[in-house]
Amino acid sequence: MSDQEYPLPPATFEFLILSLKAQTEMHLGMYHFGEEKDRPDPDFRIARHTIDLLAMLQEKTRGNVSMEEQRLVDNALTELRFRFVQAMEHKETKAVPDPAVPEAAVPEVESKTDEQAGG
Repeated sequence: MSDQEYPLPPATFEFLILSLKAQTEMHLGMYHFGEEKDRPDPDFRIARHTIDLLAMLQEKTRGNVSMEEQRLVDNALTELRFRFVQAMEHKETKAVPDPAVPEAAVPEVESKTDEQAGG
């Protein structure tokens, strides 16, 4: 085996579902290795498409997979749909700054001084 070859996992239904789940999480911005400033924006279009692929697999395989495999698909879809909504909400709250708070006034310090607290 050369330095570039490595053993591949068996081609199983479980591996397919986990691969699609990981791809979706990556497109939602959950996986990033590097500095935060270099984090790419989530790609909601591709994430939605992959979730739809999993939903299609769920429907097409219903009754033809083991209970554990069905639970894996069901749980993966539930979690990914939840994370998709969370990521969308996070993007919306970042994109729409509060007009009452100037950007320069966004607090880096979590506590107020006595003067600001009115004391």
